[in-house]
Amino acid sequence: MGKLVYLDNNATTSVAPEVQRVITRALKEYANPSSLHAYGIQASAKLAEARARIAASIGALPDEIIFTASGSEGNALCIRGFAEANKTKGMHILTTGIEHPAVIQSCKHLEEQGFSVTYLGVDEEGFVRIEELEAAIRPDTILVSVMHVNNEIGTVQDLKRIVAVCTAHQVPVHTDAVQGFLKEPFNVQEIGVALATFAGHKVHAPKGIGFIYRRKGVKIRREIDGGSQELGLRAGTENIPYILGLAEAVNQISSKDIARMKELQAYLATELLALPQVRLNGTHDFSKRVCTNINIAFENIEAEQLLNKLSARGICVSTGSACSSKSTKTSPVLLGIHCPTEYIHGNLRISISRYTTRGEVQYCVKELKNILRSMNATMVSK
Repeated sequence: MGKLVYLDNNATTSVAPEVQRVITRALKEYANPSSLHAYGIQASAKLAEARARIAASIGALPDEIIFTASGSEGNALCIRGFAEANKTKGMHILTTGIEHPAVIQSCKHLEEQGFSVTYLGVDEEGFVRIEELEAAIRPDTILVSVMHVNNEIGTVQDLKRIVAVCTAHQVPVHTDAVQGFLKEPFNVQEIGVALATFAGHKVHAPKGIGFIYRRKGVKIRREIDGGSQELGLRAGTENIPYILGLAEAVNQISSKDIARMKELQAYLATELLALPQVRLNGTHDFSKRVCTNINIAFENIEAEQLLNKLSARGICVSTGSACSSKSTKTSPVLLGIHCPTEYIHGNLRISISRYTTRGEVQYCVKELKNILRSMNATMVSK
């Protein structure tokens, strides 16, 4: 393979070199942390240290962290686990129509079990309308689930306000916090969520490791039966190497990284929005947009054509959520924000990371302009 410019970091990120080194060392220390011999006790101590470090990154207590294998598993554990443990209090769930498929499918599963789910609409920038949320809360509502950062358009919800409204009605809130983790401020004590979901592979840890936050006193039912690991809520021997890797990833991100990503995002926005017949999907207020994301759409152009032409030049971007990018269905997120028909099939999501360079985004912009120029010339000649 020749030149590679990877700009699909909202789908997944590279594993940081420091994280790789931690994992490689940990793979040589293979004791089970549940074992009572000295080697097992040593593994258990490392697990506890990593849990405490990860908990501190979101303002949680160590025993409020439960490790999972992915964000999707975490969403199922939070939403299905909570609903099944609390159904005597009510059987109504509130969420939005632009959630990650893992949330939507967990809610669909609950509907099959007899629960009622309301899917709220959003405004044209992807924000929940607070008055509509409050009006949709019923006496039998037991949980509200709203994602922190949208995985396609990067909109950052005002979770603090959402939680305040729900708390006034004594309804706990779950958030899928996967896309905003370590990129947007997130402190569970300040925001007040009851449950939150996170994944390592969005922050330069490997795929196969994630965690949930469960506030003390919040009841959930486990989805995997077996041993008593993770406070009895997630059976299975803990993946120590990847947990230690995730703890190292938490250590690596800095405010300088965030500032540099914001600079690159601003450059991309300035250059791309100057192109003809292009629109920005999501909010134009970049203080309310995650620093890694630009989602643009071109009028009457199929995004797949652009993606393939960019890919041929070594540039990796996406047309939407990686979890549904191979589907031929129109993005529910774009439908939810009322993206105009002439733009809805022409969207590209360009997502950067702390390793992205200015030279890489400049190359992307240059090649995209060349592709559009060539496509326009072809259309004119016809």
